[in-house]
Amino acid sequence: MKYKFYKIFFIFLLVLNTNLSHSENSLVQDLKLGKKIVFLRHALAPGNGDPYNFDINDCKTQRNLSSKGRQQSKMIGDFFKINKIKIDKVLSSEWCRCKETAEIAFENFQTFNALNSFYEARFSKNKSQQIEDLKNFINSWDSDSNLIIVTHFVVISELLNKGTSSGEMVITDKKLKILGNLEIN
Repeated sequence: MKYKFYKIFFIFLLVLNTNLSHSENSLVQDLKLGKKIVFLRHALAPGNGDPYNFDINDCKTQRNLSSKGRQQSKMIGDFFKINKIKIDKVLSSEWCRCKETAEIAFENFQTFNALNSFYEARFSKNKSQQIEDLKNFINSWDSDSNLIIVTHFVVISELLNKGTSSGEMVITDKKLKILGNLEIN
């Protein structure tokens, strides 16, 4: 009886893993076709929010990537290179953890203040304008390659109504229809 249970459980896990691989391969193919938007939550930066003395121009005052976060960023960049996924541009929040993620993963990027965090009360007044600016940018964006947006949990959650882990990517079309998500750990 135990043997039969383990055999069924093993088959279930095998099927589950096959489906995950198929799903990931499908997303890779979607990305290779281009015209997708990749919302990337910055890589692992332990903690929550930002220190009280936060200064946007001084990374020493911010929550930053851990060594694991830097490794995760490199793996994200490798994912795009290995799969030969074309990138139109990479936009990043002005927060250091996002800029470092973008720099390690993709090297070339531009900052865009619409991607900044509004998690804390001192930044929450910016939320409506940032989301409007981001939607306007996306509506005017036109490329055959993919757009990478490196940002924060709150921005992705507000725009897509989806929570994300550090380093997780949510892939959408231009109308912000979610096609899937990928986690690279």
